[in-house]
Amino acid sequence: MSLLPDRERAPDGNDSRGAISPQEMVPSRKNVVLVDGVILNGPATDVKAGEKFVEDACRLIMKEVVLKATDINEKVCEWRPPEELKRLLDLELRDAGEPHHRLLQRCQDVIRYSVKTNHPRFFNQLYAGLDYYSLVARFMTEALNPSVYTYEVSPVFLLVEEAVLKKMIEFIGWKEGDGIFNPGGSVSNMYAMNLARYKYCPDIKEKGLSGLPRLILFTSAECHYSMKKSASFLGIGTENVCFVKTDGRGKMIPEELEKHVQEAKKEGAAPFLVCATSGTTVLGAFDPLDEIADICERHGLWLHVDASWGGSALMSRKHRRLLQGIHRADSVAWNPHKMLMAGIQCCAFLVKDKSDLLKRCYSANASYLFQQDKFYDVSYDTGDKSIQCSRRPDAFKFWLAWKALGTLGLEERVNRALALSRYLVEEIKKREGFKLLMEPEYANICFWYIPPSLRQMEEGPEFWAKLHLVAPAIKERMMKKGSLMLGYQPHQGKVNFFRQVVISPQVSREDMDFLLDEIDLLGRDM
Repeated sequence: MSLLPDRERAPDGNDSRGAISPQEMVPSRKNVVLVDGVILNGPATDVKAGEKFVEDACRLIMKEVVLKATDINEKVCEWRPPEELKRLLDLELRDAGEPHHRLLQRCQDVIRYSVKTNHPRFFNQLYAGLDYYSLVARFMTEALNPSVYTYEVSPVFLLVEEAVLKKMIEFIGWKEGDGIFNPGGSVSNMYAMNLARYKYCPDIKEKGLSGLPRLILFTSAECHYSMKKSASFLGIGTENVCFVKTDGRGKMIPEELEKHVQEAKKEGAAPFLVCATSGTTVLGAFDPLDEIADICERHGLWLHVDASWGGSALMSRKHRRLLQGIHRADSVAWNPHKMLMAGIQCCAFLVKDKSDLLKRCYSANASYLFQQDKFYDVSYDTGDKSIQCSRRPDAFKFWLAWKALGTLGLEERVNRALALSRYLVEEIKKREGFKLLMEPEYANICFWYIPPSLRQMEEGPEFWAKLHLVAPAIKERMMKKGSLMLGYQPHQGKVNFFRQVVISPQVSREDMDFLLDEIDLLGRDM
């Protein structure tokens, strides 16, 4: 039986003491209040004008970005050199603001001269294409402007992150675990390095580096450059990163790892971490995780797997074999903004440990955020696991896309990308003037284009020196034409070659054919 008077109960029978009546929401008229010459009554912005600007800008984005995203008749980029682009954009910031019609023109210019990474013929990086659901999620989070550290401030997005992390942990093959979304795979690798060091010597959090033995970590010669940056940033030192030799396909050689670990111990160093890679940046190689895990178990080393690029293969029953043994890792980096197109940035750092190791390592117990006497379950205040304070709700983009497509839809996205990669490989083999570096393992297709003038030349020093100049010259032509974007690089003693990466489901077989035709068109006179 309720003890509340009827007037304090809502029509549905719920307690309405916390509700605010419409009359209470209307501000009462008061005299103008001045403080330091500033009028404090009412809002300081023109709300109606602001709303109109948002509406007009959204229409512009819809027309110029979303509707044109898959139009192959549009340019991938509108190339301008830096000094010219500075003049075209009028970047100077002035004392007085500009009218909305001019701001909309500024927005139009930004769109025009930006690279269209949503374009079906953008193949330049390990991300591409447009996922409509994650785009809507980004619109929502930008409008709501949340920060994901406490449940009181971000209840929905903390629960979303928890649900997504739980599902990703399942796909790795762990029964339980922990994790956090953070800004980039590089940061995930730094989290792993620091967490492994904390596990090895917990006193470092309070006492610092003094008195520690010489710590050493091991990673592939093909690893991401963030491993060196992390070692430098954390005070481990780049000289204490041991780069283990790889085979001809770019995979870490386990026997070489074993040798280096034993040598480090003989020298009096303290090995604490091995970082394997599942999906290297250039060649798309996957290290042999089971064999590496055996070595880590034998020597008591933390095993981190940088699967920032290759982790999405876990979604595919056909291709998850590439990451055989990942369940034996202590931590994993996985970026859904790459193959799964969740939108930059969307990066998870996942840990097998469920004893709050992540929180113990990174917590600072800020009393103004993480009070322990709150009226709700404070275990949902997960922000203290992060090195950040303010943190974006990146998991929401992936969650909404996953909700829309389902696990089967995400699996199909991976399978289609790798099937298109296989199609391109077979076409390269058929065409005169194209030469594969190697059979790809993943979606990284590395190849040379050999122009007619070099096709009869013997493959000696002069041939390779001239071929080294071809890819940069073709890249310049394609960007100035705006027809496509494709990356190139030298690598491990090999001269410049193209690296083509298939990601977007908007990409078709016809786009694969166009890519080879266009390279031949741009380079045949060289």
